[in-house]
Amino acid sequence: MAKVFCIANQKGGVGKTTTTVNLAAGLARVGQRVLVVDLDPQGNATMGSGIDKRAMPLSVYDVLLESAGIAEARQRSEAGGYDVLGANRELAGAEVELVALEHRNERLRRALAAAASDAAGAYDFVLIDCPPSLSLLTLNGLCSAHGVIVPMQCEYFALEGLSDLVNTIKQVHANLNRDLQIIGLLRVMFDPRITLQQQVSEQLKAHFGDKVFNAVIPRNVRLAEAPSYGQPGVVFDPASKGAQAYVEFARELVERVGSLQFGA
Repeated sequence: MAKVFCIANQKGGVGKTTTTVNLAAGLARVGQRVLVVDLDPQGNATMGSGIDKRAMPLSVYDVLLESAGIAEARQRSEAGGYDVLGANRELAGAEVELVALEHRNERLRRALAAAASDAAGAYDFVLIDCPPSLSLLTLNGLCSAHGVIVPMQCEYFALEGLSDLVNTIKQVHANLNRDLQIIGLLRVMFDPRITLQQQVSEQLKAHFGDKVFNAVIPRNVRLAEAPSYGQPGVVFDPASKGAQAYVEFARELVERVGSLQFGA
């Protein structure tokens, strides 16, 4: 059974999409079969995987409205070595259309369940890139997931945003998805020369303990350059410190999920 994880944080600009595509490429590097679901209308995870969001015949929009299945709508990221259920501007309209529909929070979960019964859709990991707001799209992601991976910068305002996200996850767990749990916090854009970042990192470890991943993603120019070439940083410059950190994170995640209990 695929492990389904949302990459989520209600604060914008914290590296959710960078984490999604590089974790996917890192997992592919260590032999895992991966599907990336882009739930952000900006389609950055789609473009960062080397797929032209303007040229897609089908997208996650069609899947949410149940006019297509994942097997029809997914595309292969040749650059990253994983599959992508892409997004484009159409997805912004899905918010309005979903409001009036039945099972509006469960559309993605139902689609993933249908795809899992297809041998070609047998993934080890499904990574969902969520928009930075608590919307129907984010709720679809959270209702589909076994857990949440939270990328965050070690800064003061990031701690405030984390508190809001933890409350949201608790509410979704209580009311919509009993399987949902925090898988871990990933420190990103980390610069050990900045004293405040070291202090916040220590606070995170003191408060969340082993929920904080050992892997730390450094601030890295090559990771920032990679999307303009339509490639994850892990592929664009495998020797860069950022790429190596994401591959290490992928290995750590594989090891961590092996010891966790998930609902069927």
